[in-house]
Amino acid sequence: MTQQEEFYAPWQLRAAFARSLSDMYGQEVPAYTTLLEVSHEVNADVVRARGADAERLGSIDRVTAERHGAIRVGTPTEISQVARIFGAMGMHPVGFYDLRDASSSSVPVISTAFRPIDRAELARNPFRVFTSMLVPGDRRFFSADLQQRLERFLGARTLFGPELLALADRAEADGGLAAGDAATFLRLATEAFELSREPVDQAWYRELEAVSAVAADIGGVPSTHINHLTPRVLDIDDLYARMEARGITMIDAIQGPPLWEGPDVLLRQTSFRALAEPRAFRTPSGEVVQDALRVRFGEVEARGIALTPAGRARYDEAIVRGATPEVWRETFPDTEAGLVAHGLGYFTYEVSDDGTVRREPVVYEDFLPRSAAGIFQSNLTDEGSKDAAQAGEERDADWMSGAVGRELHDPFDLYAAQVVASRDAAATRLAVDPESLDTTLDTTSVTTPDSTHVTTPTNLGAQA
Repeated sequence: MTQQEEFYAPWQLRAAFARSLSDMYGQEVPAYTTLLEVSHEVNADVVRARGADAERLGSIDRVTAERHGAIRVGTPTEISQVARIFGAMGMHPVGFYDLRDASSSSVPVISTAFRPIDRAELARNPFRVFTSMLVPGDRRFFSADLQQRLERFLGARTLFGPELLALADRAEADGGLAAGDAATFLRLATEAFELSREPVDQAWYRELEAVSAVAADIGGVPSTHINHLTPRVLDIDDLYARMEARGITMIDAIQGPPLWEGPDVLLRQTSFRALAEPRAFRTPSGEVVQDALRVRFGEVEARGIALTPAGRARYDEAIVRGATPEVWRETFPDTEAGLVAHGLGYFTYEVSDDGTVRREPVVYEDFLPRSAAGIFQSNLTDEGSKDAAQAGEERDADWMSGAVGRELHDPFDLYAAQVVASRDAAATRLAVDPESLDTTLDTTSVTTPDSTHVTTPTNLGAQA
């Protein structure tokens, strides 16, 4: 590296990769560009209407740049290689999601999400990638014969080349890359997720598609690709209406919590329907023919407050009951203070210049299995086949951690750590005992060594 050559830290690689993927995906799926335009319009209008309140869950700069991607792979080897590539960008595996039972349609995958875990890194760029992996041994979906052929097909392909993986390992070991290597790394990483134009084996793809369109999208082709790239919007209901007004066909509903007058929690998602994209197929006779596949769609999301395990239990119960505004009013308090009082949401301690301690909501950075499966199902033209009488293959967070080859972080632990760290920082700044900041619901005062008084709102950090 020359003395003048710029060095790219992991967060800079992450931000550049998110932009590069977005540019590439916009060229492949023009409707995605429309989605971005409408998202920016909605966000600008919300900021004008609500002012500073619009940025309580992240600055408009963060929201505008924010994306989550979705990719699909077939084997533990492939997902461990994905982990190396994202590890170079300061992204870690967080959470375990089993979509096999989250939908009535055939979705034979388990998933994790790669994302930053440090609060400062999230503020710099919160790019996250929801990564799904096939479970070929699950007899509800795959016979023993199909499993054997599928695993042989997956084992023969190479998704990520040695140069890309070597650069990823070096970036993670050295804390970044010099400009020249960074450019090569970003180019190779982006190319790895481009839609291949190589002809697809028609008979093999259709055999898998009869089981699951998701399985065919993963195991029916010799490469992988970005499945969707999701912007964040501050008013998803407004965006839904504006997209339809532009003639873009949306799925039937917004997944997740309903629109209501109380605090936004967790995650609301919707998408435009998967578009017919031309693909070349090779027939059993060797002829190359043109057809179309509907496997990629345009998802958009609105993020709310992260819920504690107690809050999440209430959410799961409400979803089962129908997730209507009426159900939500019976289940959740209609104020942030109510979430705090009942220990349902995560809030950090922030100290103003005048010494006042206030609570700030922690943004939900993760995903919801039922919502993810709902998006998948809404974009499928065929629900596939699933033999519920067969036993599923056991998969859990420990198994996924072994496949990835890294610690699988628990989202609740990460949110709780944010709360504790902010409380300790606030207490240090004010020279008080951290426990003195955990007060009653009523506003109280904390006496500091210089005898000034600090206003402390109620129980700012709900405990996990």
